[in-house]
Amino acid sequence: MPLMNTAFVPGHCREAVESMAEGPRRDIALAEYHYFSGQPEAAAKAAEPYLTSPDMGARLSACLIYAFANLSLKHIQRAEFARGELNALLAEAGGQVPHFRAAAAFVAFVGTVLLHLPLPEEMPQAESFLPLLPPGLRAFALYVQAHYLYLKKEYAHSAGIVEATLAMGAASYPIPAIYLHLIAVMDSMSLKQTDRAEAHLLAAWEIARPDDLIEGFGEHHGLLGAMLEAVIKPKWPEDFKRIIGITYRFSSGWRRVHNPMTGHDVADDLTTT
Repeated sequence: MPLMNTAFVPGHCREAVESMAEGPRRDIALAEYHYFSGQPEAAAKAAEPYLTSPDMGARLSACLIYAFANLSLKHIQRAEFARGELNALLAEAGGQVPHFRAAAAFVAFVGTVLLHLPLPEEMPQAESFLPLLPPGLRAFALYVQAHYLYLKKEYAHSAGIVEATLAMGAASYPIPAIYLHLIAVMDSMSLKQTDRAEAHLLAAWEIARPDDLIEGFGEHHGLLGAMLEAVIKPKWPEDFKRIIGITYRFSSGWRRVHNPMTGHDVADDLTTT
């Protein structure tokens, strides 16, 4: 996930992608840009050629992007195919070099926790692969760890991870920083700290808006405790409408994977209903 691992000034995301040398790294970064700016069709199209790439970094990234983009497109079989590839790569990673094992664990961790699914048996402890990840990916992995703790209702612990991660330099990496601030909103609302929640939401919005990186807001809408309605909708009504469109599109696909695999009929965690 090269774009996730790139530090750039908000407003210069596309420029950061285009400054990369031609090849898999730039192609995957462009797929990331499409995904995080709410363009799942373009993201899936850009990622698809790398699903069987011999470049394992590109392949892992492509599978992750392709899986989540196809949730929004309601192409559930394609999303499940990509998830299956991620789990297979994780199972095969045991005999690989440590950095490949770390990368495989990272993408499997992301793909599992964010779908609220049980962790695969092959999944190593986060502490074993976090130190091997580059800083941007480590920051996003810590967002996923904080999300995992949020799901366990360990809100204060989750919030502590977010604050520490941001303080240790994650704020320089816009994509992880957006998601870290969003999980902080969720934690703060659960802890009834609405002023703190609003501050984190505005921090995320300040990073995201210059590059239109709005996907995460739509994905997390129902978990943000109506903060989008209170803070974003009055000042940015057109952006809010687009975010809600992402919410409906993403959550529909999300439920079609999550509900059958867990037996839990989640209807409203990620939606406006």
